[in-house]
Amino acid sequence: MFLGRVLVLCLCTGFLSFDFNPESAAEKYVEAYKELAIVEMYRTGIPASVTLAQGLHESYYGTSKLATEANNHFGIKCKTYWTGRTYYHKDDDLNKKGQLIESCFRAYERDIDSYIDRSNFLAQTERYAMLFEYENTDYMAWAYGLKVCGYATDENYAQKLIEKIKKYNLDKFDTSEDPFKLLIRK
Repeated sequence: MFLGRVLVLCLCTGFLSFDFNPESAAEKYVEAYKELAIVEMYRTGIPASVTLAQGLHESYYGTSKLATEANNHFGIKCKTYWTGRTYYHKDDDLNKKGQLIESCFRAYERDIDSYIDRSNFLAQTERYAMLFEYENTDYMAWAYGLKVCGYATDENYAQKLIEKIKKYNLDKFDTSEDPFKLLIRK
C-alpha cells in the first residue's frame, strides 16, 4: 500500500516520467545541431556524423544535467590546463580509497562553445592526432579511433556511436556541401 502511494505521488509530481521518447529527442537534437556539426567538420575534418552521435550519446539527447546546466555536450573534463568555467558531478573518477568522487567538467556559456571546444580539443591534443588521418566519411574508423585514443572508458563506446549513426542516418551529413562555399556563392 505504501509503495503504491509513493508511486502515485511520484507520477503526479512528475518525479517519475515515462514520456521521454529517444526518437523524438534525437530528431530534435539533430535538427538543432546538424549545421554546427557540418561547420565543424569543414573547419577541422571531424565527421559531422561522429560529432552528432557523440553529442546524442554524451548529453543523453541534450537532456543531461551536464548539457542543460553546463552546455557541455561531449563530456569533456577540465584537465589541468583548463581555465574556463567548471561543473562538478560524479562520473568515473575515484579517490585513493576507490570511492567515486565528483569529476571536474568544462562548462560553457553557450552550446556552440561546447562544439567548438570539443573540435579544438580533438584537433590539438596529441593523443587524438591519428584520427585526422582518417577520411571525414569514415565514421567507423573515427568511432573506433576515439575509443582506442581513450576518449571514453566504456568498452562499447565505438559500437554505441556507430549504432546512433546508423539508426539516425547521421552519415548523410558527412557528405553535406561546404557551408563556407555556399556563403561565397551568395
